[in-house]
This record gives sequence, C-alpha cells and structure tokens, in this order.
Amino acid sequence: VRLVESGGRLVQAGDSLSLSCVASGRTFDSYALGWFRQAPGDVRKLVASITWITGRTFIADAVEGRFTISRDRAKNTMYLQMNSLKPEDTAVYYCAEDRDGEADFRSWGPGTQVTVSS
Repeated sequence: VRLVESGGRLVQAGDSLSLSCVASGRTFDSYALGWFRQAPGDVRKLVASITWITGRTFIADAVEGRFTISRDRAKNTMYLQMNSLKPEDTAVYYCAEDRDGEADFRSWGPGTQVTVSS
C-alpha cells in the first residue's frame, strides 16, 4: 500500500490543524493505521493509532485531550485533528500501517511538516 500525508504547514501556538493520510495501491485491509512524528534530533514516536475496521483508537499521553484520530473507510483516509498546538508539536508527521495487529508499522509515507511558532 502507498500512504501519503498532507496538511502540514506553519501555524501559531494555540491554532488547530488537520492532517490527512490517504492509502492507495491495493485493496486496503490493514489492521490499523498510525500517526507518528519525528522532531529534529529525536526518534520517531507514535502519536495515535486507529484500527481500521472497529475504529478503536490510541492517543499518546503527550497529545491526549488535544489530538483526535479518525478514519473514513470509504475514502481510505485517516485523519489527525490537532488542537491547541504547542511549539513542542513541531515535527514531521508520518503515517504507517500495521498490517496484522503486531504493531509492526510499515509502508511509511513521505511525511508532512508541521511547524508551530510561539
């Protein structure tokens, strides 16, 4: 499957932003999709994930209460709604698939840059 993220841009602290991840290339049947982010000099970290069929979600503590993950199965698209953005949310945001529920995320997209100015 091919995943492509979009929606990243420069915003100010306190703003909201919505990211999209579109899946294409084969019949989409993955167990889950996830959003990750990588800030300069840091490792890539899981931000949120969602199971494709049931819609069960996971939100990392760092963004709990501010970020929401969702998906539109008809559009093969996953979303990340980010509210009350902080400068520490600045990172490249990636989506990836967990094909079989083993939390082995693959098929990384190219990423989309989110920059939050103070």
